[in-house]
Amino acid sequence: MISTPEYVQAIQPYVPGKPTEELERELGIKNSIKLASNENPLGPSPAALSAIRNSFSDLNRYPDGSGFYLKQALSGMLDASEEELVLGNGSNQLLNIAVSTFMQDGDEAVMATPSFVVYSMAVQSVGGRSIQVPLKNYTHDLSVMADAITPRTKMIFIANPNNPTGTINKKDEFDKMMEKIPDNILVIADEAYYEYVSDPDYADSMKYLRSEKNILILRTFSKIYGLAGLRLGYGIAKKEIISEMNKLREPFNTNSIAQKAGLAALKDKEHVNRSINANNGGKKFLYFQLDSLGIKYVPTEANFIYILVEDSTSVYESLLRMGVIIRPMGPKAIRVTIGLPEENRRFIDSLRKIH
Repeated sequence: MISTPEYVQAIQPYVPGKPTEELERELGIKNSIKLASNENPLGPSPAALSAIRNSFSDLNRYPDGSGFYLKQALSGMLDASEEELVLGNGSNQLLNIAVSTFMQDGDEAVMATPSFVVYSMAVQSVGGRSIQVPLKNYTHDLSVMADAITPRTKMIFIANPNNPTGTINKKDEFDKMMEKIPDNILVIADEAYYEYVSDPDYADSMKYLRSEKNILILRTFSKIYGLAGLRLGYGIAKKEIISEMNKLREPFNTNSIAQKAGLAALKDKEHVNRSINANNGGKKFLYFQLDSLGIKYVPTEANFIYILVEDSTSVYESLLRMGVIIRPMGPKAIRVTIGLPEENRRFIDSLRKIH
């Protein structure tokens, strides 16, 4: 029998949010809603959909392996050179490429808990060890994370905003942490939800890139741009870091449809603004309703809310039976995506029945 390393055998596969089709098959119901995966309920930009339709005739051709036009557009938007950009089949792929590029068996990575579970999975896939630092007030404790660095540390993961709590780290605390980071450590700033942030004190990760810090900023088209099904993300870092990552990046890792849709989505600022406004409206509605029910939650800077409950498994299963899919997060919390107005109302109505 083919054998695998013990550290691979120990990995528990990632379990995504349950699809509506699966739930409806299991329970024999219809019209279920999914508020589990932090997707944009408005869907993609109309311009992106048009670009998708217009790209079908070229599907017999390989995509542009460099993603030239999309990187050109990102370069102009971010004031970063194209050599400082890398495209991925979702930002998750770039996360895995970074770990494979800069870590090896026995190395360590520091991360918060709870945070995005894929960090520890990626580290374990190369035989690395995750040093997990508990959140403080539902937020990354950057000072303690910096103090957790050892001679074996190669990476620090920071989800900003954090998934699942929706909290952010602000400029001052980020500055203090970056001052403590040795030059041989790569900071990965996962900013999948950064477009939703309204707090003016939100840490500006691009500032650290400009000051020649070893930071890799990961962003995605899966959230605000509504292109989760196409799998498209990008990374920003010093060109030396990007050059090393490109050695492990597959030749055609972003498909032609995703590249064209992403390019069109970037240009449609109105759709981004509509998405932000819809999210803010949904957030206010859910805050008001949760307050009226006496249910505690963590104020969010993202497109989901971390809600405190007595028994997350019981709440999750009860909501499933009512056709509402959310995510249980540990024994006493659930995470709920901010959806369309009718989806938010249905979630609250269902929650009220079991509260």
